[in-house]
Amino acid sequence: MKVNWPERLWVNSPIRRYVQQQEGRFFRKMGSSFAPGGKCLEIGCGCGVGAKIINQSFAPTSIHALDIDVDMLKGAKKKRTSWKNVPLHLLAADAQELPFPDSCFDAVFNFGIIHHLENWQKGVTEIARVLKAGSLFFFEEIYPPLYANPLFVRILDHPRENRFHGPEFREALAASGLRILDGYKESRFAILGAAVKESEMSDMRMQAGQV
Repeated sequence: MKVNWPERLWVNSPIRRYVQQQEGRFFRKMGSSFAPGGKCLEIGCGCGVGAKIINQSFAPTSIHALDIDVDMLKGAKKKRTSWKNVPLHLLAADAQELPFPDSCFDAVFNFGIIHHLENWQKGVTEIARVLKAGSLFFFEEIYPPLYANPLFVRILDHPRENRFHGPEFREALAASGLRILDGYKESRFAILGAAVKESEMSDMRMQAGQV
């Protein structure tokens, strides 16, 4: 679902840009095995700050960035004109139905978007589907104690059903064949880390209930 105006103000603020830059540095440490030249996807790209951080931190061959909000994509399009060294492909699309073939990305990035999805489990499954085996999912997610507390629940617009906390989010990753790497950070409010997509054979064993 689209963010409302208070959250739009937040995601376009200098403070949020600073936070994302710090997260980008953390992702770089978590993904030290990620070689330059990969094909990356960002879900919920907003005005393009995340895509720029991905470019600076990982030196990919190309970045595909999508958002359901066309107005936010217009801001990202303006930033794209200043890019010199990597193609940025912008697309209006829903993270619950990624318009890409299976196993086509070397990394997927999520700067706090999955908790906006009505069917967030489908979003996780879609991310795993488009990742190549052995590739990485970098994620920042927040939990209801942060965005659905008595203050923010009146200000921010999020799905009111099917919310998740840490155990549910980690379980959904594992069920989709995404193994969280050591070194992730988590509190009752949020999680920041990376997960690797297990091999196709591991995925088949997981689906069969053998692991």
